[in-house]
Formats: sequence, C-alpha cells, structure tokens
Amino acid sequence: MAHWATVAACLAVVVIMLGAWTRLVHAGLGCPDWPGCYGFLTVPQSESSIAIANARFPETPVDVEKGWPEMIHRYAAGTLGLVVFGLAAYAVRHRKTGVPFKLPLFIAGFIVLQGAFGMWTVTLKLWPQVVALHLLGGFTTLSLLTLLSLRLWRKARGATRPSAAPALARFRPWLYGGLLLVVLQIALGAWTAANYAAVACTDLPTCQGQWWPDGMDFRHGFDVAQHVGPNYLGGQLTADGRVAIHVTHRLGAMVVLVYFTVLLSLMWWRREASGLDGSIQLVSLVLAAQIALGLANVMLHIPLSIAVAHNAMGAGLLLSVIHLVWRHHLLVQPKTISATQTTTINREVTA
Repeated sequence: MAHWATVAACLAVVVIMLGAWTRLVHAGLGCPDWPGCYGFLTVPQSESSIAIANARFPETPVDVEKGWPEMIHRYAAGTLGLVVFGLAAYAVRHRKTGVPFKLPLFIAGFIVLQGAFGMWTVTLKLWPQVVALHLLGGFTTLSLLTLLSLRLWRKARGATRPSAAPALARFRPWLYGGLLLVVLQIALGAWTAANYAAVACTDLPTCQGQWWPDGMDFRHGFDVAQHVGPNYLGGQLTADGRVAIHVTHRLGAMVVLVYFTVLLSLMWWRREASGLDGSIQLVSLVLAAQIALGLANVMLHIPLSIAVAHNAMGAGLLLSVIHLVWRHHLLVQPKTISATQTTTINREVTA
C-alpha cells in the first residue's frame, strides 16, 4: 500500500504538469464537452468523425492539436482516480490490520470533487475562479497523497522517533506559518495562471520599466465575482488588472524567499543531531530552483518547458516543506523525553 500511495503521488505530479502544459498551449477548451471530446472517447481525427464533431459543436470547430493535450490530461487524471479508489478499497478491506483508512477515503472523495471542478472548467469556459480552484485542488490531492505515503512508509518500516534538539522545539509554529505562506503563494500563482497574467510584466526587476507600475487595478485584478458566461480563453481582464496580479505574485515570492531564508538558517544553526539536515537542505535547494525558474520565465518570455517546470517545482516546494514539517513533527520533544525519564526513575525508586 505504501508503494501504491507513492505511485499515486508521483502520478499526481504528472497530472499537475500535464494540466500546466494544457493551459500553456491554450488547449483548455480543446474539447468543448466533458468527459469525452466532441462526444468521442478520443480526439476525432478522421474526416467523418471531424464532420460529426463540427456538426455537434458548430461554435468550436475541431482543432486536433489542442484536443490531444486536453484528452491526455484527462486520461492521466482518470488513471490517478482509479489508483486512489483502489487504495481506498484496499484500506477499507484491511482496516482491522491497522492500515489507515480514513485518509484514503477522504482522498477518494476529494478526487470526485476534483473531477467535478475539471468538468466545470470546461463547461464554464475557463471561468477563472473554477480554474484557480481546480489548480489548488490538484496541489491538495498531491499533498494528501504525500501525507498518506509518509504515514504508510513509517508504519511499514517501524521507524523510531529521533530526539529533538531543545533549540528546535520552538520552530514548529514557524514551520506551519511557512507552509501557509507557500500555500498562499501557490494560490496567487493559480490566480495568475487562470487570468493569463504571467506575461503582464516582461522585465526584471522592474515591471514595465517601473518599480511600482502606474495604474495597477487591484480591484478588478482580484475580482472574484467575474461574470459566468463569456469564454475566458486568453483572459478577460484589462492589462492594468493583470499587472496588479503579476506584481502581487512577485511580492509574494519575495516574502516566501526572505521568510524561509531566515527560518532555515536558524534551524540549520540549531539542528544538532536532530536528523533534519537533509530536509532543511532539500527545502533550500527547491526554493532556489523555483525562484530561478520564475526569473527565467520572465526573462525568456514564458517558454513552455520552463513554465511547466515552474509549476512542477511549485509542487516540489510544497512537498519539501510538508516533508520538513513531518520530520519535525516526529521528533521527540524535550518535555516528552524529560517526562519519560522522570516516570522511569520514579518506577525504579518505587520498586
């Protein structure tokens, strides 16, 4: 079960990358219906199939090159769903053996909700609110599968809990704060992608030659009450609204960078023999790579490969922080150690 949960988590990363690829090649509406494509199980390619598809959806003629990214993304998401349902069924069947089953059941239910958001993404014509929530749902699915994998591997290996350095004990709330910052930054990234605001600023470190661009429209840029109905492929916001989103995403990245630079430095100096060395280094490397990819996106004008890698590395940053929080959570805190030693001494004295 631990192996299959790990496979599911890796597949979730693939689905996230395929979703980014589909969005970046403007294929989000490559198939105007759901779950099929113009009423077919695959993208129609023969002359007769294309004629039937065009008759069914005269407003959206078949574009084979855009249909396939959409359908490949759906096939991968469907495969992930089947693996998750298999995990949930196995967990329920073997729950008496101590296998965690509540989390797999919750993930299975969340996958159903995520599938609904995938449908609404198409039927509501890339409405930004739904697109952003669908992206966040993908990251949430990945996070839950990662937590399940960590729990299962720990149970399978019967690992002991290492002792924490006394100076590390007080970092737990700051780690949760860092995790919250990463989630908020991912949400900003999702909103940036959903509104096609990644290309709003094409220079660094300024935006359109200004440190604080004139006319930024935050009210419309972060208007979550946009009307349902128009086709949002390519975005409907004004340029000023997109600039406001892009600048906010940049500022969020700076906040995350400064926060983790300070936090990880302090943890590194106080780590002692806690065993967190690798986890701290992993977060540092992934954060540096993510910042570098973000800068490359702007400087090279959003090349497809780097833009997809930026999405994937966002998932990597989230997972590395979750792993660090998990490892810190498993540490036996000094108070617990002291209490255990006191209890042992009392028992020996009584005996």
